Amino acid sequence: MEGIIHFFQYVCETWGEIARLTGQHAFLAVIGAVIGIFTAVPLGIFISRRPRISEYVIDIAGVLYTIPSLAMLGFLLPFIGLGWIPAIVALVIYSWLPVLRNTCAGLASVDPAVKEAAMGMGATQSQLLFKVELPLALPVIMASVRTVAVLTVGVATLGALVGAGGLGELIFSGMSMMDNNMLIAGTIPVTVMAVLFDQSLGYMERRLQIKFGS
Repeated sequence: MEGIIHFFQYVCETWGEIARLTGQHAFLAVIGAVIGIFTAVPLGIFISRRPRISEYVIDIAGVLYTIPSLAMLGFLLPFIGLGWIPAIVALVIYSWLPVLRNTCAGLASVDPAVKEAAMGMGATQSQLLFKVELPLALPVIMASVRTVAVLTVGVATLGALVGAGGLGELIFSGMSMMDNNMLIAGTIPVTVMAVLFDQSLGYMERRLQIKFGS
């Protein structure tokens, strides 16, 4: 009970700092996820039409995905330097594989008979993509988007190591100083943020499914 009281006292005393770091963390996670998703989905659509290169592109994204986060940041530092840019670049790279893979898988899962029927009714290639294929592939694509959103919130913690700020500053400082109050004060917002991102995207997915009738 005493530990809980001390924790709430710490939060009250450092509320402004926690809010500032939470804002930085959200910025890193959102920008990294958005750029990653909005580059990976079009690329996934492009390579899904070209089976000869799709496997190689996904393999390259897979190799990048397996590089440890600290090693990735260390590799980027000589080229980009310190700050939020290397953190966002790393988050974008880690976003590619899940979205690329699920975009290709979602489009490949569309029933060929449905596509043939749409083409028979005079649909153009763009109409086929945006009115038939993407709506039907939406659940598979959104599953990867939700995964990426949660992933970026967690990986953004390492941004503190390259001067990008965020809640990682509290977490790593708490670990080095063996200060549980600081550690928990950094961990709880990260967890809450990940849940909120996931639930928000889940709501968006349901609204899109209603809109497209899928």
